[in-house]
Amino acid sequence: MPNRCEWCTGTELEQTYHDEEWGVPLHDDRKLFEFIILDGAQAGLSWLTILKKRENYREAFDDFDAELIARYGDDRCAELLSNP
Repeated sequence: MPNRCEWCTGTELEQTYHDEEWGVPLHDDRKLFEFIILDGAQAGLSWLTILKKRENYREAFDDFDAELIARYGDDRCAELLSNP
């Protein structure tokens, strides 16, 4: 059994995140941008909530393509704001 932090022992999703992503150096701009988006979304929520919704965020934000997101117009922004 891997040595794990206390915060990740609740669910398999948290354990997988801890074992495969937490503390692993990143050099991929898209992946770094993904974490900026997800960290911002976490305000007031548990990280588990964000992990459960991660695929929805990927879909909503075009796989975290920063160049594409930078070109979002008012209609696309309004669509995102209305997405529960």
